[in-house]
Amino acid sequence: MVRLSGFGDRRPVQLSGGQRQRVALARSIVNRPQVLLLDEPLGALDLKLRQEMQLFLKSLQADLGITFLYVTHDQEEALTMSDRIAVFNAGRVEQIGSPAEVYERPSTEFVAGFVGVSNVLERHGRKFTVRPEKIHMLDEEAAAEPGVTVESGLTREVVYVGMFTRYVVELDSGGELTVVRQNLETSSQEALESKGKRVRLEWRPEHTFEIEPGGEG
Repeated sequence: MVRLSGFGDRRPVQLSGGQRQRVALARSIVNRPQVLLLDEPLGALDLKLRQEMQLFLKSLQADLGITFLYVTHDQEEALTMSDRIAVFNAGRVEQIGSPAEVYERPSTEFVAGFVGVSNVLERHGRKFTVRPEKIHMLDEEAAAEPGVTVESGLTREVVYVGMFTRYVVELDSGGELTVVRQNLETSSQEALESKGKRVRLEWRPEHTFEIEPGGEG
């Protein structure tokens, strides 16, 4: 079940980190518990192995039908593995929901900042959030679509991350927004050359959500 056929005669020191984790899982599930608590089980593994183990754990949970209570500080891991997420802050639950609900509609400022990267805007004493990938970055002279929220500013920082590029834009109205764009047809050089350029940002109203202040992280 844990894919370790033929490893029974090996000593622990002869097993890889991922294989040791599978042994620990086998010991945990052999008595068929109703709930299995996993507290940061993949924290010591490298990225590639951690991703492989995430898929393995999801498949194992589906086969067993046991509730897995999975504790992690890795936001991406939480979104990847969960059916329901509870976001805790200083011992208090800030939000419970599906991964899509928690990511797309964070209820507090803490959740918006903790689960993924989010922009928080303050307008007339109220706070709103918009995710970086929902913002379109255009040349300053480009025509705006009707009905969208528009902000203009200066590209202060550009970080090339392979599949995508992260931009930090200082707004003329004050504050800054982070924007993420996939590098579909953009080279690293083209992305980096956009630093210092004036741009216009726009996003649809349905991608902006009002949030409560929430607790401090």
